[in-house]
Amino acid sequence: MTDTKPKPKKPRGVARLLEGKCIACGARCQSVCPVNCVEMTDSGEPIIEAVKCIGCQKCIKICPASALEMYFTPEEQKILAELAASAAPVEEEIDPEAAALAKKLAAYRGVWVFIEQTEGEPAKVSWELLGVGAGLAKTLGVELCALVIGHKVEHLCAEAFAYGASKAYLLDAPVYWHYRTEAYVEGCCHLIETHKPEVILMGATGMGRDLAGAIATRVATGLTADCTGLAIDDKRNLMQTRPAFGGNIMATIMCDKFRPQMATVRPNVMPMPERQEGAQGTIVRDGFTVPEESILTKVVEIIRDAHSKSAVDITGAEFIISGGRGLMGSENFAMLQELADELGGVVGASRSAVDAGWMPGDRQVGQTGKTVRPKIYIACGISGAIQHLVGMQDSDMVIAINRDSSAPIFEVATYGIVGDLFQVVPAITKKIRELKQQRK
Repeated sequence: MTDTKPKPKKPRGVARLLEGKCIACGARCQSVCPVNCVEMTDSGEPIIEAVKCIGCQKCIKICPASALEMYFTPEEQKILAELAASAAPVEEEIDPEAAALAKKLAAYRGVWVFIEQTEGEPAKVSWELLGVGAGLAKTLGVELCALVIGHKVEHLCAEAFAYGASKAYLLDAPVYWHYRTEAYVEGCCHLIETHKPEVILMGATGMGRDLAGAIATRVATGLTADCTGLAIDDKRNLMQTRPAFGGNIMATIMCDKFRPQMATVRPNVMPMPERQEGAQGTIVRDGFTVPEESILTKVVEIIRDAHSKSAVDITGAEFIISGGRGLMGSENFAMLQELADELGGVVGASRSAVDAGWMPGDRQVGQTGKTVRPKIYIACGISGAIQHLVGMQDSDMVIAINRDSSAPIFEVATYGIVGDLFQVVPAITKKIRELKQQRK
């Protein structure tokens, strides 16, 4: 009878600080230590209690400066050398916490796009999100699904298939006729708990922002608002890029420990996908409803302001003539309106012009206003702060008119005109009128 030797275990070692490498990043190593063996000095450097360290390497992996390493005693180094020299299988110790997290995340699959609608009329941003969602779903190797909630809205499922979705989850009942946070949150959370999507995308509209925040709170996950870029990393995490610190930098945010991963995207940020007529998909009808008596909010009356003189949807315009501080006053925007009338476009404004009261807020272009993608964007007297550029830099053509030749707007302009806008704009308007007269 022969004795079988136990499989050798690989030593785990302990973490150790490399002198002179710590950059005092803000105690990241301390925050991830599961056994609280890391203390911080007044200068922001870690002190590691070796007797408590379990060698999980979490502090090493999170350190942005590679200032920590694994230390092995001479005896442990000897075992490592013996294991390397032998063909004996090494029994790796499994981190229970990491294994549990991986199991939890693996239960979620699929990319969902919320199809926003008002009385059956879809929001354009929903189709834009199906376009970017298709790329994410392809990278993840999962289905692209539409989430449709409302009353008599099954036709939106077919429309979603035409824009790339292969499956649509449908909640259709009278209680969902008007958008109310309580009813929509209950419906969405029911579907999330039942089908467990990996990624959920919503438009950064009034409805989308309200609904996304409420859902993320209910299901205890992360939410990144106003994203301008979306991608997938090698660990299936959604990389969500958005402007930060007033638009001065772009931050990429990830939700690596919770699912679903949620993001909102502003209208006109993502390109519109090509519509595929006759595309087919699967409709998953769910009979879940919310009792009307359980909803505190009631819709008494809807007052529309679409006929207001100042109500202009600049997001759908093909030609936009925007004015900034260089217009000097509200009365001078009439000059831009004349040019807009000749081009069949609309007048927009920078934040400084809106803050000055020269133009209404629904005309504002930029990070705190609206994102536009017109065929031609003419910037008049706008210096080009990053907050404004975020809202119009994806225009097909940008024409900038400014007296300051070093204005940042010229960096993104297709054509730049250095001159007095009070002379240049009327001259352009006059020339367009002459050309139109010649064609008659």
